[in-house]
Amino acid sequence: MEESLYEMGMKVRKEVLGTEHVERATARATEFDAGFQHFITEMAWGSLWARPDLDRRTRSLVTIAILAALGREELALHVRASQNIGVDPQEIAEVLRHVAVYAGVPAANSAFATAKKELDHLATSSNPEQGQEKE
Repeated sequence: MEESLYEMGMKVRKEVLGTEHVERATARATEFDAGFQHFITEMAWGSLWARPDLDRRTRSLVTIAILAALGREELALHVRASQNIGVDPQEIAEVLRHVAVYAGVPAANSAFATAKKELDHLATSSNPEQGQEKE
């Protein structure tokens, strides 16, 4: 039996964003937005992210560039998620330089601040001693 777009989308969404994040988002869904959650799982994750023509790293970098150019708050989520699929922080910095030229320095400046905060947080949480002063 072939996987539905929703099932495929849920699988990809969990692989990219992390199971805990997706389960929290799903648990928070109400009657008001449950249909929207279903829609984005099918369309963004099942139809788009599951396509074979771009690998997930490339899709992640494209998504980061678009969200940075548009100044969207989902940028933080996708910076964190990029670390689940092997994107190097220097690749993110390079993409944000591209954003500066093609979408404007203010958009890139804001995106650099968001990315730096998220990457620093991830580095600190994966290495509790990092960021703490040594005695």
